[in-house]
Amino acid sequence: MAKIDLQTVSVTTRPLRRLPQLVGGLVLYGASMGLMVRGGLGLDPWDVLHEALSRRTGLTFGTVTALVGLLVLLCWIPLRQRPGVGTVANILVIAVAVDLTLAVVGPPSALAVRIGFMVAGVVLNGLATAAYIGVRLGPGPRDGLMTGFAARTRLSIRVVRTAIEVTVLATGWLLGGTVGIGTVVYALAIGPLAQAFLPLVTWRGTIER
Repeated sequence: MAKIDLQTVSVTTRPLRRLPQLVGGLVLYGASMGLMVRGGLGLDPWDVLHEALSRRTGLTFGTVTALVGLLVLLCWIPLRQRPGVGTVANILVIAVAVDLTLAVVGPPSALAVRIGFMVAGVVLNGLATAAYIGVRLGPGPRDGLMTGFAARTRLSIRVVRTAIEVTVLATGWLLGGTVGIGTVVYALAIGPLAQAFLPLVTWRGTIER
Protein backbone atom coordinates (compact mmCIF):
# COMPACT_ATOMS: atom_id res chain seq x y z
CA MET A 1 0.00 0.00 0.00
CA ALA A 2 1.42 3.41 -0.95
CA LYS A 3 2.61 5.58 1.88
CA ILE A 4 0.62 8.80 2.29
CA ASP A 5 2.24 12.02 3.41
CA LEU A 6 -0.28 13.35 5.97
CA GLN A 7 1.08 16.87 5.73
CA THR A 8 0.52 16.91 1.96
CA VAL A 9 -3.00 15.52 2.35
CA SER A 10 -3.91 18.22 4.84
CA VAL A 11 -2.68 20.89 2.45
CA THR A 12 -4.51 19.62 -0.62
CA THR A 13 -7.83 18.85 1.10
CA ARG A 14 -8.37 22.12 2.99
CA PRO A 15 -8.19 24.89 0.37
CA LEU A 16 -10.93 27.07 1.87
CA ARG A 17 -9.05 27.43 5.14
CA ARG A 18 -6.09 28.85 3.20
CA LEU A 19 -8.01 31.53 1.32
CA PRO A 20 -7.53 34.30 3.94
CA GLN A 21 -3.75 33.93 3.70
CA LEU A 22 -3.94 33.86 -0.09
CA VAL A 23 -6.02 37.04 -0.27
CA GLY A 24 -3.98 38.76 2.43
CA GLY A 25 -0.73 37.92 0.67
CA LEU A 26 -2.01 39.22 -2.67
CA VAL A 27 -3.34 42.44 -1.10
CA LEU A 28 0.06 42.95 0.51
CA TYR A 29 1.74 42.24 -2.82
CA GLY A 30 -0.33 44.92 -4.55
CA ALA A 31 0.35 47.38 -1.73
CA SER A 32 4.09 46.74 -1.95
CA MET A 33 3.99 47.43 -5.67
CA GLY A 34 2.20 50.71 -5.02
CA LEU A 35 4.84 51.77 -2.49
CA MET A 36 7.63 51.12 -4.97
CA VAL A 37 5.81 53.08 -7.66
CA ARG A 38 5.37 56.01 -5.28
CA GLY A 39 9.03 55.79 -4.24
CA GLY A 40 10.02 56.44 -7.84
CA LEU A 41 13.46 54.88 -7.44
CA GLY A 42 13.01 51.89 -9.72
CA LEU A 43 10.62 48.97 -10.05
CA ASP A 44 10.86 45.22 -10.50
CA PRO A 45 11.07 44.09 -14.15
CA TRP A 46 7.38 43.34 -14.66
CA ASP A 47 6.31 46.59 -13.00
CA VAL A 48 8.68 48.56 -15.22
CA LEU A 49 6.65 47.18 -18.12
CA HIS A 50 3.32 47.78 -16.35
CA GLU A 51 4.22 51.40 -15.60
CA ALA A 52 5.33 52.06 -19.17
CA LEU A 53 2.12 50.60 -20.60
CA SER A 54 0.03 52.53 -18.08
CA ARG A 55 1.65 55.81 -19.11
CA ARG A 56 1.20 55.09 -22.81
CA THR A 57 -2.39 53.85 -22.66
CA GLY A 58 -3.82 56.01 -19.89
CA LEU A 59 -5.11 52.91 -18.10
CA THR A 60 -4.56 52.56 -14.37
CA PHE A 61 -1.55 50.64 -13.16
CA GLY A 62 -3.77 47.92 -11.73
CA THR A 63 -5.75 47.56 -14.95
CA VAL A 64 -2.57 47.12 -16.96
CA THR A 65 -1.30 44.59 -14.40
CA ALA A 66 -4.49 42.55 -14.79
CA LEU A 67 -4.49 42.73 -18.61
CA VAL A 68 -0.85 41.65 -18.83
CA GLY A 69 -1.62 38.84 -16.39
CA LEU A 70 -4.46 37.64 -18.62
CA LEU A 71 -2.23 37.73 -21.71
CA VAL A 72 0.46 35.78 -19.88
CA LEU A 73 -2.17 33.28 -18.77
CA LEU A 74 -3.07 32.66 -22.42
CA CYS A 75 0.54 31.65 -22.97
CA TRP A 76 -0.04 28.79 -20.52
CA ILE A 77 -2.22 26.99 -23.08
CA PRO A 78 0.57 25.75 -25.38
CA LEU A 79 2.73 25.14 -22.29
CA ARG A 80 0.00 22.89 -20.84
CA GLN A 81 -0.03 24.67 -17.50
CA ARG A 82 -3.11 24.45 -15.30
CA PRO A 83 -4.25 27.48 -13.29
CA GLY A 84 -5.55 27.23 -9.73
CA VAL A 85 -7.74 29.49 -7.64
CA GLY A 86 -4.58 31.32 -6.62
CA THR A 87 -3.80 32.07 -10.26
CA VAL A 88 -7.12 33.81 -10.85
CA ALA A 89 -6.99 35.59 -7.50
CA ASN A 90 -3.48 36.80 -8.33
CA ILE A 91 -4.78 38.68 -11.37
CA LEU A 92 -7.81 40.23 -9.71
CA VAL A 93 -6.71 41.00 -6.15
CA ILE A 94 -3.30 42.48 -6.98
CA ALA A 95 -4.83 44.80 -9.60
CA VAL A 96 -7.35 46.20 -7.13
CA ALA A 97 -4.83 46.43 -4.27
CA VAL A 98 -2.21 48.35 -6.25
CA ASP A 99 -4.74 50.85 -7.58
CA LEU A 100 -6.15 51.42 -4.08
CA THR A 101 -2.65 51.95 -2.71
CA LEU A 102 -1.81 54.47 -5.43
CA ALA A 103 -5.09 56.28 -4.76
CA VAL A 104 -4.41 56.56 -1.02
CA VAL A 105 -0.63 57.10 -0.99
CA GLY A 106 0.65 60.18 -2.79
CA PRO A 107 4.15 60.62 -4.23
CA PRO A 108 6.53 61.95 -1.52
CA SER A 109 8.97 64.74 -2.22
CA ALA A 110 11.58 63.97 0.47
CA LEU A 111 14.28 61.57 -0.66
CA ALA A 112 14.33 59.84 2.74
CA VAL A 113 10.63 59.01 2.44
CA ARG A 114 11.09 57.76 -1.10
CA ILE A 115 13.89 55.47 0.07
CA GLY A 116 11.65 54.29 2.89
CA PHE A 117 8.89 53.47 0.41
CA MET A 118 11.35 51.55 -1.74
CA VAL A 119 12.74 49.50 1.17
CA ALA A 120 9.27 48.83 2.60
CA GLY A 121 8.03 47.84 -0.84
CA VAL A 122 10.80 45.31 -1.38
CA VAL A 123 10.52 43.77 2.10
CA LEU A 124 6.73 43.55 2.01
CA ASN A 125 6.90 42.10 -1.49
CA GLY A 126 9.15 39.35 -0.19
CA LEU A 127 6.69 38.56 2.61
CA ALA A 128 3.73 38.70 0.22
CA THR A 129 5.45 36.40 -2.26
CA ALA A 130 6.10 33.83 0.46
CA ALA A 131 2.52 34.15 1.76
CA TYR A 132 0.78 33.37 -1.52
CA ILE A 133 3.28 30.67 -2.49
CA GLY A 134 2.95 29.11 0.96
CA VAL A 135 -0.78 28.38 0.59
CA ARG A 136 -0.14 26.22 -2.50
CA LEU A 137 -3.30 27.20 -4.36
CA GLY A 138 -1.75 27.80 -7.77
CA PRO A 139 1.08 29.98 -9.09
CA GLY A 140 0.66 33.50 -10.40
CA PRO A 141 0.50 33.90 -14.21
CA ARG A 142 4.11 35.04 -14.48
CA ASP A 143 5.42 32.26 -12.22
CA GLY A 144 3.51 29.67 -14.22
CA LEU A 145 4.97 31.05 -17.44
CA MET A 146 8.44 30.56 -16.01
CA THR A 147 7.88 26.99 -14.79
CA GLY A 148 6.04 26.09 -18.00
CA PHE A 149 8.89 27.27 -20.21
CA ALA A 150 11.39 25.48 -18.02
CA ALA A 151 9.45 22.22 -18.29
CA ARG A 152 9.03 22.47 -22.06
CA THR A 153 12.59 23.56 -22.86
CA ARG A 154 14.32 21.50 -20.15
CA LEU A 155 16.30 24.58 -19.18
CA SER A 156 16.86 25.48 -15.55
CA ILE A 157 14.42 27.74 -13.71
CA ARG A 158 17.26 30.21 -13.17
CA VAL A 159 18.02 30.50 -16.90
CA VAL A 160 14.35 30.79 -17.92
CA ARG A 161 13.51 33.33 -15.22
CA THR A 162 16.54 35.43 -16.08
CA ALA A 163 15.71 35.38 -19.79
CA ILE A 164 12.07 36.34 -19.21
CA GLU A 165 12.81 39.12 -16.74
CA VAL A 166 15.63 40.63 -18.78
CA THR A 167 13.33 40.69 -21.82
CA VAL A 168 10.48 42.24 -19.84
CA LEU A 169 12.77 44.77 -18.17
CA ALA A 170 14.35 45.86 -21.47
CA THR A 171 10.95 46.20 -23.12
CA GLY A 172 9.55 48.23 -20.23
CA TRP A 173 12.60 50.48 -20.10
CA LEU A 174 12.46 51.16 -23.83
CA LEU A 175 8.79 52.08 -23.47
CA GLY A 176 9.57 54.54 -20.67
CA GLY A 177 9.26 52.56 -17.44
CA THR A 178 11.24 53.54 -14.33
CA VAL A 179 14.52 51.67 -13.88
CA GLY A 180 16.76 52.65 -10.97
CA ILE A 181 18.39 51.61 -7.73
CA GLY A 182 15.11 50.07 -6.62
CA THR A 183 15.28 47.69 -9.57
CA VAL A 184 18.72 46.50 -8.48
CA VAL A 185 17.73 46.23 -4.81
CA TYR A 186 14.66 44.21 -5.75
CA ALA A 187 16.64 41.85 -7.99
CA LEU A 188 19.21 41.17 -5.26
CA ALA A 189 16.88 41.00 -2.26
CA ILE A 190 13.60 39.42 -3.36
CA GLY A 191 14.90 35.84 -3.54
CA PRO A 192 16.57 35.80 -0.10
CA LEU A 193 13.62 37.64 1.48
CA ALA A 194 11.01 35.25 0.08
CA GLN A 195 13.15 32.28 1.13
CA ALA A 196 13.49 33.67 4.66
CA PHE A 197 9.76 34.31 5.05
CA LEU A 198 8.56 31.08 3.42
CA PRO A 199 9.03 28.78 6.46
CA LEU A 200 6.93 31.19 8.53
CA VAL A 201 3.91 31.21 6.22
CA THR A 202 3.89 27.83 4.46
CA TRP A 203 0.66 26.00 5.24
CA ARG A 204 1.21 23.04 7.54
CA GLY A 205 -2.21 21.98 8.75
CA THR A 206 -3.23 18.62 10.22
CA ILE A 207 -6.03 16.30 9.17
CA GLU A 208 -9.18 16.70 11.25
CA ARG A 209 -10.66 13.41 12.42
